[in-house]
Amino acid sequence: MDLIEFKQTLQGVHPPAALSVYLESLWYDARGNWQKAHDLVDQLPGTAAARVHAYLHRVEGDEWNAGYWYRKAGITRPDYSQEEEWELLVNQFLKS
Repeated sequence: MDLIEFKQTLQGVHPPAALSVYLESLWYDARGNWQKAHDLVDQLPGTAAARVHAYLHRVEGDEWNAGYWYRKAGITRPDYSQEEEWELLVNQFLKS
């Protein structure tokens, strides 16, 4: 699956089967269900979860909390748009 195909799945009611938890979280975020997206990664360990978690708090507008999670992910807050960040993350997790 590539980014275009992933975006096409957003027309569905449920995410495609066999998505990683990170892609599932990003799928729910794109569908406007921030809480479900957040709940999926909220308690997960590791830098990948921290990276998605940071993005979600950026979307939420909680800059302090986003900064905390970007630091946990080992990166600085990106200076590009949230839309670009979402696409970058989706592409990253589709390739892994």
